[in-house]
Amino acid sequence: MSDMSIGKQRIITLDMEGVVTPEIWIAVADSTGVDALRRTTRDEPDYQVLMDYRIGILRENNISMTMIQSVIAGLDVLDGAREFLDKLRSRHQVVLLSDTFEQFAECFMAQLGRPHLLCHRLDLEDDRIIAFSPRIADPKKRAVETYQALNFHVTAMGDSHNDLSMLEAADAGRFIHPPEGLSEQYPHLGVAKSYDDALAWIESVG
Repeated sequence: MSDMSIGKQRIITLDMEGVVTPEIWIAVADSTGVDALRRTTRDEPDYQVLMDYRIGILRENNISMTMIQSVIAGLDVLDGAREFLDKLRSRHQVVLLSDTFEQFAECFMAQLGRPHLLCHRLDLEDDRIIAFSPRIADPKKRAVETYQALNFHVTAMGDSHNDLSMLEAADAGRFIHPPEGLSEQYPHLGVAKSYDDALAWIESVG
């Protein structure tokens, strides 16, 4: 383990979906049979475009927030995710920087021991998702830069296109569980193939 008694204090930032939880929209697609909802940030890098598309599909198929939350309630976090987070939190400050939503995350937060989560919030009307308006542009990158401005060393891990700006801005960034082909486009970031691999890498770059 790196000697963090010397130098900067440290924060570990992680994406949520695909890193410690399953992909919510894919689970909703599986449950509803609406395959169009299988499209994720692994397919569409522009998150606003992706969310506008998803909201249109929900409207066309009469899928309510209650229906989505019922699907989420039946999901478990990824195998080993709680143990991974517990080990990290025993050594470092850990923050989940996610493009998920407050209305989606509650079930997972309970399973993960309530880590600190920064995410979005959806606009609802009569149990329907009517809009997504980001709080600020590129919030993951902005969060990393803010922690750095407070003189923290930031180590970041994510799995998809919408994590790239976070990984690039961090003092150290790495993929974990990326889709096929993505890590090959950014070989300088490297890949953790398991939680044990991720833990070893995190300790090596402190």
